[in-house]
Parts: sequence; structure tokens; C-alpha cells
Amino acid sequence: MAEPLTAVYQDACHLSHAQGVTSAPRNLLNSIPNLTLLELNDGGYCCGSAGTYNIEQPELAGQLGQRKVDYILNTQADAVISGNIGCLTQIQAHLEGRKRPLAAYHTIQLLDLAYV
Repeated sequence: MAEPLTAVYQDACHLSHAQGVTSAPRNLLNSIPNLTLLELNDGGYCCGSAGTYNIEQPELAGQLGQRKVDYILNTQADAVISGNIGCLTQIQAHLEGRKRPLAAYHTIQLLDLAYV
């Protein structure tokens, strides 16, 4: 990455809770030059996407999405990163709903940018 970026990493539930994978994505992202990685410190709360949960339980999923976005915005990061497209879609929808544009990247997208 040519330009410095400060981003927060959002753990996807299927990785962190179901598989216990939390350090590997951070280690990978921390190897990218010009990337400052911030912690979300949200206790690992779900974003509300969870497969079809946001379709089956839209009100509860919306509340979870709003809470997740509160934590993300409190970091003052320039971007949010997650390894799950459902999480990114949910987070982007709630950021747009608040008219708070924030770049959102899948982990692989950021790795791709690191090679440019």
C-alpha cells in the first residue's frame, strides 16, 4: 500500500467463535507496510449478519449491526476489515444508514492492495 491506512479488524464469528482463529488474520494484516491495525474491543459481539440471521430476524440483526458500527466508529479508523463478506455487507449497510462512509475491505482485498 502506497498510502498509510489506519483500519480496525472485525472478527467474523465463524472464525473467532466457531474455529478459534483470531491471531492469524491479524498477523497477516500486520505484515502489510503502511497499515496501522486497531483493535475493536467490542467483546467479540456479532455484527448481526450470521448467515441468514439478518433475513430471519431483521430487527435483532439491525440492533446488533448498529452496536457493531458504534464500536467501529469509536475507533476513529479510516477503514474496517473483515474476513467475511456477510459481515462487511452488514457493516456497510449500517454505516451508510448513518451517512458515515468508511472504507470496508475483505482481508484478501487489503493483501491485494499491498502488492500494488
